[in-house]
Amino acid sequence: MGPKKRKAAKAPPGVAAGKGKTVRESQAEYVEVVLPSQANPLGNVLGGHVMHLMDITAAIAAHRHSNSYAATVAVDYLDFRHPIRVGQLIVLKSSVNRVFQTSMEVGVKVFAENILTGERQHTSSAYVTFVALDGKGNPKAVPPVLCKTEEERRRFREAEVRRRLRLAHRYKSLPK
Repeated sequence: MGPKKRKAAKAPPGVAAGKGKTVRESQAEYVEVVLPSQANPLGNVLGGHVMHLMDITAAIAAHRHSNSYAATVAVDYLDFRHPIRVGQLIVLKSSVNRVFQTSMEVGVKVFAENILTGERQHTSSAYVTFVALDGKGNPKAVPPVLCKTEEERRRFREAEVRRRLRLAHRYKSLPK
């Protein structure tokens, strides 16, 4: 008796079976230097600017994964753990964690990088949900995420739990 064959995941309507993208194929990284015009009187980057860059970086991963326009529909909890100072680099990394038919959860991590030493400090994280849109602005099917590593599989599983919580919160009911 040979090894058991895994049942292939069913592709979303409008997406060919067996077609998907790996996490790596749609990852995005964005880097810029923090300038005085982006900072508060204490010399720390403005939180709103960080949120703006997080949305952009997450959107790039969503666009790459879906090969379409994507609109932000939700941002999960966001906190600012450490300040990013004028003159430091702000480094943002994003990747698609999971696809749910027409929507995608994208994880974003933000780092402050010291230009002189190269040392990085994790400053913020968030999960951003996007819906893929066709040329007429209607939701469209998205190819599934193909997980290659244990870390990607963990993020994939955890995305389902976060989705249930988001939907429960949105519709004011308890998750099942």
